[in-house]
Amino acid sequence: MTRYWLAVVSRDHVQRGVEQGIAQANHGKRAPVERMSPGDGFVYYSPRTGMREGEPVRAFTALGTIDDVPVWQAEDQGGCFRPWRRRVSYDKTARQTPIAELQTELDLTSTPNWGIVLRRGLVELTAHDFDLISRAMVGR
Repeated sequence: MTRYWLAVVSRDHVQRGVEQGIAQANHGKRAPVERMSPGDGFVYYSPRTGMREGEPVRAFTALGTIDDVPVWQAEDQGGCFRPWRRRVSYDKTARQTPIAELQTELDLTSTPNWGIVLRRGLVELTAHDFDLISRAMVGR
């Protein structure tokens, strides 16, 4: 059964992930990426340009599908940071889409204080929400 995931990550980090064809969530923890399966839909939401800093973005910034490659731990990143990752096929035609454009239609934003849910870092989306976001980002 296909599932749909939204990861909350700064746009700068999203752009690096898209360039590398990878996804990571919750500061590189293993459990979040292990929940994903090949064929699952994946979207990034970026609150800001940088991690805990930068300009507000508040938009969906990348869209893809989880590939059939096992989770792996990246090599040492210049210190002790070794994040867990998944391979993702990103849709290069996807455009950044402000959440405000979809807010009244999303299940995700239908409850008061919905922004608190995003603090989890990785959220499972409904098929309805993923379809709505996908159509907004790629125009299909």
